[in-house]
Amino acid sequence: MIDTRVKIAGVEFKNPVTTASGTFASGREFSDFVDLNQLGAVTVKGVAAKPWVGNDAPRIAEVYGGMLNSVGLQNPGVEYFIKEDIPFLRGFDTKIIVNVCGHTIDQYVRCVERLAEADVDMLELNISCPNVTEGGMAFGTDCKMIEKVVSEVKKRAKQPLIVKMTPNVTDITETSKAAEAAGADALSMINTLTGMKIDIKRRKPVLANCVGGMSGPAVKPVAVRMVWQSAKAVKIPIIGMGGISCGEDAIEFIMAGATMVAVGTANFFNPRATVEVVEGIKSFMEENGVKNLSEIRGII
Repeated sequence: MIDTRVKIAGVEFKNPVTTASGTFASGREFSDFVDLNQLGAVTVKGVAAKPWVGNDAPRIAEVYGGMLNSVGLQNPGVEYFIKEDIPFLRGFDTKIIVNVCGHTIDQYVRCVERLAEADVDMLELNISCPNVTEGGMAFGTDCKMIEKVVSEVKKRAKQPLIVKMTPNVTDITETSKAAEAAGADALSMINTLTGMKIDIKRRKPVLANCVGGMSGPAVKPVAVRMVWQSAKAVKIPIIGMGGISCGEDAIEFIMAGATMVAVGTANFFNPRATVEVVEGIKSFMEENGVKNLSEIRGII
């Protein structure tokens, strides 16, 4: 009898599969294709203290092995999320992880304080947002800024705090250790790689914002490597993501040291990807005599 349950910061999940923030808004758009009851958790799209309009269009571009996006974390704000999305998600037997975004530490803090009494299971702090008060530098690329924002948010957070790590750094282990030292209960990685696509006939970038975040199958080897490195550098659990589209992909991340995995871009070309990943993990366990995922976690 196999056991797919995993636990992060005291929260138990029926299986290790969630959605990658940005690919699921609330899950409504996938509910005709996916039984959300089968997922360990749903990680919703970024939620901010106030509504964000996002970036100008075009903001999506297909590239070899994946896609570029520069949506700009468009969202209707935390009040809408609490009123409309939480009641919908609570209709399913799955955990709720809320991705929190902000341009400043104060914006992060206000959003987290508003979610303090909300019926959600975990928070995921997106520290890849531009830090406007610090010259446009992303919070997640500087260890001192990571420690500052994570520690301030952790003081106010009532739910366990996951910190989402950017891959656009020289050494992922240093930023991972900074997040852990500041109080993170878990890490999620990787966020998108910075990329660009040029329309050579129009002689201009395809995206209105010029650059965007690359995701999809092509980034998986980078993501697996970063999870493997960070799992050896920190003691807190890791949620691995980046190019996962089947059960075998998920097993790679778990063997590299991930406790959970998140499915993102695959949802766009296969709306049933998350459920197929769950089924693929179970099949692998049954075929290889693995009774509990702890037997293979971090074995590489």
